[in-house]
Amino acid sequence: MTRRIWLLAGVGAVTTMASFADRAAAQPVTGLYGAVAGGANLAQDQTVRLSSQAPSGQLRYGPGLAGLGSVGWGFGNGLRAEIEGNYRRDTLQHFRGTSFPTLAGGNQESYGGMANVLFDMDIGQNWLYPYFGLGVGYAWSHSEMHYAGAESAERIGGTSDGNFAYQGIFGLSVPVPWVVGLSTTLEYRFYSILGPQRFTGDEIGNQGGFGAKAYGRDRGNQDITTNYNHTFLLGVRYELNPAPPPPPPVAPAVPAAPAPAEARTYLVFFDWDRSDLTGRAREIVAQAAQASTHVQTTRIEVDGYTDTSSIHGGVRGASYNQALSVRRAKSVQTELVRDGVPASAIDTHGYGETRPLVATGPNTREPQNRRVEIILR
Repeated sequence: MTRRIWLLAGVGAVTTMASFADRAAAQPVTGLYGAVAGGANLAQDQTVRLSSQAPSGQLRYGPGLAGLGSVGWGFGNGLRAEIEGNYRRDTLQHFRGTSFPTLAGGNQESYGGMANVLFDMDIGQNWLYPYFGLGVGYAWSHSEMHYAGAESAERIGGTSDGNFAYQGIFGLSVPVPWVVGLSTTLEYRFYSILGPQRFTGDEIGNQGGFGAKAYGRDRGNQDITTNYNHTFLLGVRYELNPAPPPPPPVAPAVPAAPAPAEARTYLVFFDWDRSDLTGRAREIVAQAAQASTHVQTTRIEVDGYTDTSSIHGGVRGASYNQALSVRRAKSVQTELVRDGVPASAIDTHGYGETRPLVATGPNTREPQNRRVEIILR
């Protein structure tokens, strides 16, 4: 039942971490980090070797506790290296295959220091990093145990022994979205201390080792040859110098709208007080008509002008010149239509003496002001 509870707790932790999926983005661990974790330890049955004091058999433990802390360095490419301190405590339930079937109790504690190398895997999810690793180190075990049977009892009291240790690691990390650099972790570790480990104890009653003898009291060693542990941990990891988040995706550049084509202007000049076209004027109009078929043109403006001189003076002269500028514009329009330009594409205007190319005084003849401007837009 207890193991089922731990399993359900682990499933719940995975579900909780997955809920962060749409709010967080994982990054490779970069620089210095620290981590802590705690959880359950399930010790496999430990084999007891026949000795001068104890018979052979197996120690069976109930679910225990585990905790660890580590400090490490991430290289920014998925690879990490760290040092770790760990603690485990397991409660003895049975001593199987011995003359002590009636009662067994006590606990075994272990303390270890490990050096680990881990690798964070990129699985294409922006919120989750699985990781795996290996570790080696040294660990000490401390036992406080007692057994009792029909004819004898034994106590292993307050002794410790150490040996080399190793572990395999597999875990999942999910960044906490509201704290930059903080991640939650869920891990499984297979952890083993090399045997044999030797613990000193006292036996009272019929001795059960290979030197079996009649009722008495004896002090000797109990040798444990296997120490395998399955550890499930929930923890947090904090990076002191987290990698900056990836830049937001760059929106594809929208091509700029092409600048409107510049208006092209053709100038047609007239003799004084005339609105008919000269030979040179007809050539210029033909050029404008041809250009309108080769460039993108929406409208053609034909604007007529005069200079300030007139056969009439005063206000009457200005009115005369206004009408003359319209006649000049109409002459050019007629020629454009003759050259193939649709009449509906042409706008004509007459501006009289206004907007001169060359500024002059009143009643002044100026050839450059006697003109029509053909503007292709």
